[in-house]
Amino acid sequence: MKIVFKIILFLFIGTTFLSCGISKSLQDKPQLASSKFEKPIIEKRNDSLFVSGENFLIKNKQQLWELHVTGDELQRGLLIGGLSEDLFLNQERIFFSKIQEMVPSTFKQKVLRQFLKWYNRKLYLHIPEEFKTEIYGISEYASNDFNSIAPKYLRNLYLHGAHDIGHALQDLALVGCSSMAVWGDKSEDGSLLIGRNFDFYAGDDFAKDKIILFVKPEKGIPFMNVTWGGMIGVLSGMNAEGLTVTINAGKSDIPLVAKTPISIVTREILQYASTIDEAIAIAKKREVFVSESIMVGSAKDKKAVLIEMASDNFDVYEVENSNQLVCSNHFQSKAYQSDERNVEHIKESHSKYRFDRMNELLDEKDKMNPQKMAEILRNKDGLAELKIGFGNEKALNQLRAHHAVIFKPEQLMVWVSSNPYQLGEFVAYDLNEVFSKMKGDFTVSVKESAIIPKDDFLNTKEYADYEKFRILDRKLDKVLKEKLTLETGFAKEYQNLNPDFWLVYSKIGEYYFQKGWYKAAEIEFKKALEKEITTLPDRKKIENYLKKINK
Repeated sequence: MKIVFKIILFLFIGTTFLSCGISKSLQDKPQLASSKFEKPIIEKRNDSLFVSGENFLIKNKQQLWELHVTGDELQRGLLIGGLSEDLFLNQERIFFSKIQEMVPSTFKQKVLRQFLKWYNRKLYLHIPEEFKTEIYGISEYASNDFNSIAPKYLRNLYLHGAHDIGHALQDLALVGCSSMAVWGDKSEDGSLLIGRNFDFYAGDDFAKDKIILFVKPEKGIPFMNVTWGGMIGVLSGMNAEGLTVTINAGKSDIPLVAKTPISIVTREILQYASTIDEAIAIAKKREVFVSESIMVGSAKDKKAVLIEMASDNFDVYEVENSNQLVCSNHFQSKAYQSDERNVEHIKESHSKYRFDRMNELLDEKDKMNPQKMAEILRNKDGLAELKIGFGNEKALNQLRAHHAVIFKPEQLMVWVSSNPYQLGEFVAYDLNEVFSKMKGDFTVSVKESAIIPKDDFLNTKEYADYEKFRILDRKLDKVLKEKLTLETGFAKEYQNLNPDFWLVYSKIGEYYFQKGWYKAAEIEFKKALEKEITTLPDRKKIENYLKKINK
């Protein structure tokens, strides 16, 4: 985080007197499509059901919120904001509390606020008016507690680029998303099947209240996506034409200005494209400021492709002579084969390892179906079933996912994971049924007969130990940061809870090194090197500690 702040401070100081355009961005307001601006009346039926006209928010027994809205862009925004106001306010509080935790200094927070205004000075020019209006409607329900950061509307606009900004500055959101698609002879019934893990982690509280948003827009195609309070961008979604989108971050340089957030690009695709060619045409129109792979699956085309976008490059990757497409966090198309950032990322990160693991698991499965896809998404082992420790980012299931989804586009079926991580039930939805629901039918839309059961791992001692490990891991991070002292027996308990994970030895090694216990630190670092270490920089860090000890 210190490196990130130094970058921000340098850019801020260097551009303080180059503020042309900032005032315009601060004063921009979207066009309001509705002839009359009027907040909807929200009726609270109970703690799990909120209604406004034919629109409603309801919580199912798997603790997922289902939000159904219809109308023009302003109506949709006001309805999303009004119906999910409590969820929106909670997500906003959690997110900004996380920022305050990362940047506790009042001075640094002030610099960060000014930097965001400068960095986002052209953001409003790159988001379609329709979506700005929808965001404006939602922002009417934002909290007043954070107005010092930015006014409500601008703040919500900035939040839609938070994934991209964090990714651009230090790959903060690049934690290992994985996606895969099969069709033809690789699928049990020959139809397209897609699975993905969205491994964005901003804390347990942030992932608690997931929303399955079902939208019938006045213009465009009805669609669903998995989101959270206040977020209209699309991370994982499918429309009523059987077109799907999921995003996987790639390696980016640090850009000097925000452009179109990738989740807004995918939102536009989902609402207005029914084929792969239409999706590509929309993506080509937009300038982005980070590198991202968009997996597009299409019922009409009966296959999936990758749209690979960066601020300075664009290409489409399509498999030849194969009915299987796999995507982690590096690019595969010709345009990026000699890209230095991409080549370096393949070498140093955990992306290629997960890529190979997906192919390995798909090769082991005969004919894929949703149940088998869920098994792959939940897999916690390394290549050749190696035990690599729970929480290792080389695993497909890193036990940190915000959500996982499975799509069958030709049948308009979707499965969304429930907590914890992707281990709870995969809740099934039939979009044919969802979008033909009778008005006034304020009930959950789950297709009970198609639910995929929870993972048996939830009932094991290993899972219980992992949850205990996470508590101790956070405690150890605090000890290392503040140079405190651990109680006797902590190290042994901590390591026994997750013995195959390299990090438990590396962190205890760092603790011993801080204390000046160099022989003990050397033993721990050597243990870590015997395990499956996540990235090349992680390995080099341990090796550098050993060099210091030897000196």
